[in-house]
Amino acid sequence: MSDESPATRPPARTAAVIPAAGRGVRLGPGAPKALRALNGTPMLIHAIRAMAASRAVSLVIVVAPSDGAAEVKALLAEHTLPERTDYLVVPGGESRQESVKAGLDVLPPGIDTVLVHDAARPLVPVDTVDGVIEAVRAGAPAVVPALPLADTVKEVEPAATPGDPEPVVATPARARLRAVQTPQGFDRDLLVRAHETVTDNVTDDASMVEQLGLPVVVVPGHEEAFKVTRPLDLVLAEAVLARRRANDGF
Repeated sequence: MSDESPATRPPARTAAVIPAAGRGVRLGPGAPKALRALNGTPMLIHAIRAMAASRAVSLVIVVAPSDGAAEVKALLAEHTLPERTDYLVVPGGESRQESVKAGLDVLPPGIDTVLVHDAARPLVPVDTVDGVIEAVRAGAPAVVPALPLADTVKEVEPAATPGDPEPVVATPARARLRAVQTPQGFDRDLLVRAHETVTDNVTDDASMVEQLGLPVVVVPGHEEAFKVTRPLDLVLAEAVLARRRANDGF
């Protein structure tokens, strides 16, 4: 038990790691997905601002393409970001897991909560970010924001040839399913341990914690925290930004 009183205990600090080393093939040729413009500003900048909008986030670590760290540093210098937050850019690896690990490797002392956020989710509201952080600080080792599914989901036997009919295997109960978003939040030591020990069947950082046999909890996500993956998603994201500007001057 700690001898520190609440008045003398160091304040809890949160860092956000944004892996942004992917190429974004499904958006077509051109710049990496995170650097594609959204309302004239790269998606990565929107994502960084979304993390820094939370007053609990004191550091944002951007994991750049292995050969693009200088470009990303210059990009951050060109755009206005909240001054109360520190920013760090590091080169990433070949996989998303390697890139997140590169961000974890440069975490300074004093950080106890870590968020991992997709650069391709540029419009996540600050209330969602804060909700994840609060759940971790309340004692949950791993937290993911998520939404109930609107569509019925079918499990199928994948076709050998894309486009061929696929037999339905099962219809999962939709009430038990959630569509997971980011930022995902973690106790720092737990996430570091997960990245040091789990290497197989990694779909996201929360799945790594699940493989350690530790609990992961879900908190409400937000419909605007969708992932920009295809050209139509860019159209939707532009519409969301236009509505924000009209409603509250965002």
